[in-house]
Amino acid sequence: MTVDKNNLSPYLNKSSRDVFGKVLVDLAETDERIIAITAEVSNSVRLDGFKKRWPHRFFDFGIAEQNMMAAAAGFARSGKIPYVSLYAIFATLRAAEQVRTDVAYGNLPVRICPSHSGISLGEGGPSHHTIEDISFYRSLPNMTVIVPADGIETAMALRATAGLAGPVYLRLSRAPEPVVYTEEFNFTIGEARTVRKGNDVTLIAYGASVGNALKTAEILMTNSIDCRVIDMATIKPIDKQAIISAASETDAILSIEEHSIIGGLGSAVAEVLAEAGINIKFKRLGIPDEFTLAGPYPELQKYYHLDGSGIAKRVQSFLKE
Repeated sequence: MTVDKNNLSPYLNKSSRDVFGKVLVDLAETDERIIAITAEVSNSVRLDGFKKRWPHRFFDFGIAEQNMMAAAAGFARSGKIPYVSLYAIFATLRAAEQVRTDVAYGNLPVRICPSHSGISLGEGGPSHHTIEDISFYRSLPNMTVIVPADGIETAMALRATAGLAGPVYLRLSRAPEPVVYTEEFNFTIGEARTVRKGNDVTLIAYGASVGNALKTAEILMTNSIDCRVIDMATIKPIDKQAIISAASETDAILSIEEHSIIGGLGSAVAEVLAEAGINIKFKRLGIPDEFTLAGPYPELQKYYHLDGSGIAKRVQSFLKE
């Protein structure tokens, strides 16, 4: 997207976790029900600013993620709006039962906003990478699942979730995502955004993969392949019409995500296409059905072909099949 140098957001070129910490403080200024909860990683998830500004509204449970999530449900039942942030792997696996039974079952306004998702904690390896979270959270009744593409969309999405009655999973990244948006906008939950028009093939992505898909589109344009790029920031409820329209207006669809190809965005898109009875070339790009490797984040993106050039090669190969 073209950068308007006269109208740049303060969230431009910021990682989603950095923006989360700043915007949460702003939201708390106008809503005293908002509290922040973490599990001994306040600095890593950017809650130190909230802690300094609102010490009586900040709670650190230490390395006790299950107790933390159960307490968040208790706070919500008491009229508070808890924003819970920790590493995504622990929000997904260690506290899974409490998220399901205490938070989702009660349809409580708990906002689970974990950082270090996908493979963004590169050197942490498979014990700290999170490639199962979208699959888990989108399967929970009452849960809204959102993955913003960059810092600006994080701010817009966070504000949009403020008034929701039920629980939210807002997935954040440790590393700065490629810039997709240069201006603030009204984020609508459940509505995809077409960030690049194209007629040949559609790339549907979320998170950092949206910016990488835009890089892919520029690469493929040199080979006369015109890519549409859709930012599917809301995984649940998913924008079915955007998928169906892409299927009728382009020749192929590829989903792209830093997540297992099983159960994530690719599975959600496939479900929409299958139930609509649409026959179209379709492929899921993501982490294969295996445990991840450890290494610097950019190198891992390259290894799994999730950087711009890697995606481009996979798109070209798929279109030739």
